[in-house]
Amino acid sequence: MMTSPKSRTEVVEADQWCLTPLFPSDAHWQTAFTKLAPHPDQTPIWKELAACQDTLHLGSKEVLYALQLILSIDRELSRLYTFAHLKHDEEIGNATYKAAYEKISHLCHRFAEETSWFQPELLSLEDAFVEKLLQDPLLNAYHFHLEKLFRLKPHTLPKEQEALLALSGQALQTASKTFSSLNDADFVFPTVQDSHREEKPLSHASYALYLRSHDRILRQNTFETYHRQYLRFENTLADLLNGQLQTHLLRARARKYSSCLEAALFANNIPVNVYTSLIEAVNQGKKDLQRYLKLKKRVLGIDTLRAFDLYVPLTDQVDIQMNFQQAVDLLITSVTPLGEEYQSILRKGLVEEGWVDRYENRQKRSGAYSSGCYDSHPYILMNYKGLLRDVFTLAHEAGHSMHSFFSRRNQPYVYSDYSIFLAEVASTFNEKLLARHLLHTLRTKQEKIFLIHQILEDIRGTLFRQTMFAEFEMHLHSQMEHAVPLTPSLLKEQYLALNQSYFGDEVALDEYTAIEWARIPHFYYNFYVFQYATGISAALSLEEKVATGQPGAKEAYLLFLQDGCRHYPIETLRMAGIDMSSPAPVLQTLAIFRSLLAELEQLFTM
Repeated sequence: MMTSPKSRTEVVEADQWCLTPLFPSDAHWQTAFTKLAPHPDQTPIWKELAACQDTLHLGSKEVLYALQLILSIDRELSRLYTFAHLKHDEEIGNATYKAAYEKISHLCHRFAEETSWFQPELLSLEDAFVEKLLQDPLLNAYHFHLEKLFRLKPHTLPKEQEALLALSGQALQTASKTFSSLNDADFVFPTVQDSHREEKPLSHASYALYLRSHDRILRQNTFETYHRQYLRFENTLADLLNGQLQTHLLRARARKYSSCLEAALFANNIPVNVYTSLIEAVNQGKKDLQRYLKLKKRVLGIDTLRAFDLYVPLTDQVDIQMNFQQAVDLLITSVTPLGEEYQSILRKGLVEEGWVDRYENRQKRSGAYSSGCYDSHPYILMNYKGLLRDVFTLAHEAGHSMHSFFSRRNQPYVYSDYSIFLAEVASTFNEKLLARHLLHTLRTKQEKIFLIHQILEDIRGTLFRQTMFAEFEMHLHSQMEHAVPLTPSLLKEQYLALNQSYFGDEVALDEYTAIEWARIPHFYYNFYVFQYATGISAALSLEEKVATGQPGAKEAYLLFLQDGCRHYPIETLRMAGIDMSSPAPVLQTLAIFRSLLAELEQLFTM
């Protein structure tokens, strides 16, 4: 049974992540902060950086010195920031860690200001001089990094304008930070009643749990109560999202991009048509989605399927649940195709090294993520409830963490941080290994129904839903670019229309569905969500190759994990055997969805 979340002080140490490898204590963090920036309010903070200005034209030695100095400060900032943001997310309302997080965030912005001269100065050099730099063995370790910087020349501003844009960085985070504070710390949800009129505590974590309940009264009360909170604040939330999109527009126009979408994709050399072709391909699969929903409506015996019915399992005769240790054991077994070293590293991290903060506590950040830095092991935030969905979430975040582990172990700092476009591949890959393992171990008809439904839900939630989100984002940014006011009524109207387009006549929608956009944190991330959909498409293709033992597939995948950002992401995937410039991986994922749906339909006729 659900109980109210514990306070942070009540959480036992074994259930917390271990941050001592980063800093043994808050005092050590403060000492390191002071050492890096003894006078954080002075200008400049880093005089040695300022001394590098106007020296790059002198030659390779000067470029190398400035670049290595920037990277060394950035690396230490990353370590300080990681500790502060993890402590902040443990308990968002904690004033001490909120202050530390603000301090390091401010210092990061100051660093961005004080290094804003580097790229414009580098790109102002004559082309012939640039060619010499790129050919100089002294800079060989940074060749691709410099190539990427030089590619940004058309979108790089003069020094003074770059400095001004960097200066605005902290102010331009206000919308996203305010949304996080409102959503994760200030919102307090009332209790909800089940069909027996029993009161149950409602939180971000319990919301997802209750929507899977076979008690339809509880599902409806949960969905409506949860979204009623967002309806109450629809004007504030619309203004916050509007403010975030204005930030994207400001940066895109300041840097002379043709659109916000191009601005978001350019640095990683991802063509805009990768985004648009994803939407086109997924739209071809809407009929399969609607066929799936029709089956769900029939099996559940519901005349009118509502949004709060979408997540409930299709059988109440089995509900696979397990404690955290059981989940770890299952996960380690499922990744057997990746080899003993992979398994050993992951088990040690999850069990012995304190990678995971396991359970919900009051004012803890909702959801789940993988974090860390070059000088730490990975960290995983969970709000684990024991559901099979939570096990898949753990597999997902462990995929991220192992990607980070191998990338940081095999790459120097400058190439250790893989792009977001690649991030969702490794995470989804692990989910698919877990699903394959479970499909081979479950024996009863009801267990297979339960699991196949779960896999279909993953594809629905990751491919269809995230592409719908991506379509919503694209519409909003386009309207912003054409000066269309994004009012709450417009946002609700367009979000509802998209849901209707994807669900067809199979789901009855209402005002609570229309406000759902207001609770999605990823809309503040600047065209992030489409990468969940491309990620699952690439992951399914790679997983099929590895799990079926295709020659060289495992080795190619492990090399993919190690590549970091040594290449542009499309090229990294191409080396692993997947061409994401083609719609083929997305179409293959849709074919897998159809095949699983047919299998599920067959099970219900047996």
